[in-house]
Amino acid sequence: MRENLLPLHAEFARDFARDWIDAWNSHNLDRILAHYDEGVILTSPVAAKLLNGDGTVRGKASLRKYFQRGLEAYPNVRFDLIDVLWGMETIVLYYVNNVRGTKTAEVMLMNAAGKVRQVWANYDQ
Repeated sequence: MRENLLPLHAEFARDFARDWIDAWNSHNLDRILAHYDEGVILTSPVAAKLLNGDGTVRGKASLRKYFQRGLEAYPNVRFDLIDVLWGMETIVLYYVNNVRGTKTAEVMLMNAAGKVRQVWANYDQ
C-alpha cells in the first residue's frame, strides 16, 4: 500500500467499498474495525437513538461497543452496495440494509493511510 493515499483514486475507493461491505456481511467485528482510525469520530442519528446521546461516537474503542450493539440487535444484517463516490479525502458509500429495507449513505473522511477518521451516516428513514 502506498504510504499516502491522498488524494483518493477510483481503484482505492472501489476496493475499500467492497472490503467494507464484505466485512460487515461477515459480521466479524475486528475486520469491520480494521477500516477505522484509532481516533475516529462517527456521527449518526441511529447512534443518537441507540446510545441516548448526541449521536457522536468518539474513538475506536467506543466505536467497537457501538458496532457490537448493532450486530447484536441485527444478527442477520446484510448490506448491498449501490454505489461508491470519492473526492480528494472522502468516500461516500451508498448501500441498502437488507434487514431494515432502508438505504444509507455514509460520508467517510479518510486519513493518509486509508483509514476512516470521521464518518457521517445518513438514512432514508
